[in-house]
Amino acid sequence: MSSDQFDSALDLLRRLPPHSTSANLNRICALAPDLTEELLSSVDQPLQTRQCKKTKREYLLCDYNRDGDSYRSPWSNEFYPEVEDAEMPSERVRKMEMRMGEAIEVYRELYYEGGVSSVYFWDLDDGFAGVVLLKKTTPKSNSEGGWDSIHVFEAIDRARTAHYKLTSTVILRLSTGNQALGEMDLSGNMTRQVEQDMPVQDDASHIVNVGKLVEDMELKMRNLLQEVYFGKAKDIVGDLRSIQPLTEANKEKATHQEMINSMKR
Repeated sequence: MSSDQFDSALDLLRRLPPHSTSANLNRICALAPDLTEELLSSVDQPLQTRQCKKTKREYLLCDYNRDGDSYRSPWSNEFYPEVEDAEMPSERVRKMEMRMGEAIEVYRELYYEGGVSSVYFWDLDDGFAGVVLLKKTTPKSNSEGGWDSIHVFEAIDRARTAHYKLTSTVILRLSTGNQALGEMDLSGNMTRQVEQDMPVQDDASHIVNVGKLVEDMELKMRNLLQEVYFGKAKDIVGDLRSIQPLTEANKEKATHQEMINSMKR
């Protein structure tokens, strides 16, 4: 694989509309199959859902629960389609994965009031790592929207503490349109990272610590998105379009200038 090709592919994806990332990624992989594995593990794209055949519950697909063309369900801990000799989390890490999944289910219902969430853990030599996924979409109509959160973390065990490294990505998609106003599409993504040492007594402490890190990061990123995306969009639209007729605006400017000139005399 050529590093120049890989860098060019990433550069191209950054310049294409974020809401079409999945389709454009598939096209690039079709043109350059050698880049497929590296691109799939490097490019964040809107999360896809699948139903667990055993429990009939929905779960989210990502590169961290993928083995070839198969994906592991967090509810049954089985790959679909089946995979021989698949890498599975240890018993201890699997128990933490299940407890974290239950906690995120409660968090999702409280903050998102719906949607889908999934949690996947895996073992490391000196600790464990995992990913917390959250997805919420609006019903298809004249206005559509989607929110995808991807929180990847590492937990390195120490004496009585653990070192956590969290990398969070939010993918936001909003679109609306009608005959009177036309169409508008607002989409993009944001990535932030944080590292922190936190006290640990047992495995339950990891669940609390990771949950707190994810909750705090989501709150910060929601506030940033509100300021950056919505605030900037409002400023731009306000500058481009004026509800007040241009003649009245010019008249007000002339009156204002006349008052300033009279004060200078």
